[in-house]
Amino acid sequence: MATAELMDYDKALELFEPVLGFEVHVELNTATKMFCGCANEFGSGANTNTCPTCLGLPGGLPQVNEKAIESSIRLGLALGCDIAESSRFARKNYFYPDLAKDFQTSQYDEPIAHDGVVTIELENGRELRIEIERAHMEEDAGKLTHVGGATGRIQGADYSLVDFNRGGVPLVEIVTKMIEGAEADAPEVGRTYVRAIRDLVKALGVSNARMEEGNVRCDANVSLRRRGSSELGTRTETKNVNSLRSIERAVRYEIQRQAAILDAGGTITQETRHWHEDTGTTSAGRPKSDADDYRYFPEPDLVPVAPSREWVEELRGTLPEAPAARRKRLTAEWGFTALEFQDVDNAELLDELEATIAAGATPAAARKWWTGEIARLANAQGVPAGTLVSPQHVAELAALVDAGTLTDRLARQVLEGVIAGEGAPQEVVDARGLAVVSDDGALIAAIDDALAAQPDVLERIRDGKVQAAGAVIGAVMKAMKGQADAARVRELVLERASQ
Repeated sequence: MATAELMDYDKALELFEPVLGFEVHVELNTATKMFCGCANEFGSGANTNTCPTCLGLPGGLPQVNEKAIESSIRLGLALGCDIAESSRFARKNYFYPDLAKDFQTSQYDEPIAHDGVVTIELENGRELRIEIERAHMEEDAGKLTHVGGATGRIQGADYSLVDFNRGGVPLVEIVTKMIEGAEADAPEVGRTYVRAIRDLVKALGVSNARMEEGNVRCDANVSLRRRGSSELGTRTETKNVNSLRSIERAVRYEIQRQAAILDAGGTITQETRHWHEDTGTTSAGRPKSDADDYRYFPEPDLVPVAPSREWVEELRGTLPEAPAARRKRLTAEWGFTALEFQDVDNAELLDELEATIAAGATPAAARKWWTGEIARLANAQGVPAGTLVSPQHVAELAALVDAGTLTDRLARQVLEGVIAGEGAPQEVVDARGLAVVSDDGALIAAIDDALAAQPDVLERIRDGKVQAAGAVIGAVMKAMKGQADAARVRELVLERASQ
């Protein structure tokens, strides 16, 4: 794949204004698929969650998943959308090997939710209103795995494997209106907006929101308008970007790539593009189809969806606190600085901290453990921090440190034991014998042994060189395998020097 010419980002912004649009696909976490009773499960054996209906075999008839409709309405309400009194499904016709029916059951001209708004806040404090055009229900396609070739794409592959387990999984596609005025913040706008959607669906409980599993995927539309012109540029659509960092990188790359082409007198092709995580580049996919190319027509096997106004208002009452409002509340309650809270938020540990604090830990202790040692261990194992240890156990660990039963060093050993499945923190302390030694008699005996090996220390302390006590403290801590209270050892050493 040839490397595209790129323009310096700042230079691109001098010549062109980026115009954005995002289509975010959210997989709903219903127990079954959108139009059949097959299990909606990630990680099952290939092609095990299938039936004649989701495979589009003769005789299979779809039936709408009521829970999926409920989740779609709640999501639409949380996006500030109007909920349609009547919406209907349509057939979106196109051929691709992972689409068993040769059409996708979606919503076209009558979506379930429309005309909403999401307000995002960038790291520099700037707020931006992202207008939502529509949020419509549809089904997911299957998954192709291309084997052989250099790119992992269908072009050049030796053969392809198709898994239809994902085919028919319920989706909500959230489509923004055209986003102007992002300017140099355009890449961050993409990342922040998609994160806002992910946080929202997670708070609602309508999706598992795991981008690494494809629960939330983004198609990023980018075009450039020359400064001083009112004419919109030709857009490209980078498909199925599934991480926040990649969304930011993909938007930046497309701005730089398109700017280089336009400045050289070239033209932009309206097309879909593939994102390559390893190289941080996009490559051409297929020419972008218009709505007419899909030959939409109403799905004849499904009746319109007409939720009662009473039901819609009942669902409105189930909406949780908005993620942005929650962040502001927690920042004030915990007394964190903006930077401290941002560290926790960027690490996606708000839920864990909130639960740990509710279990009795101080905000400072909860933050220290989750963003420190637990995050380090999670990174080493390549897993989310929240999967290693429960907030309850972290609160118990912090309580043992506060009570003086453990030092931080001992607490780290206890944490490793908890993660290894050895029990709750107190059980690990008891089993491993890790409690701090609080018996002055034992400490004095260890101090005497250390002083015997360093007889000049007491005299140096009496001469005002108090830092000389550090050598004795270190020796005592080593002798007691880290289970001595260093502060108490220092007190005892200074007492000896004053006698």
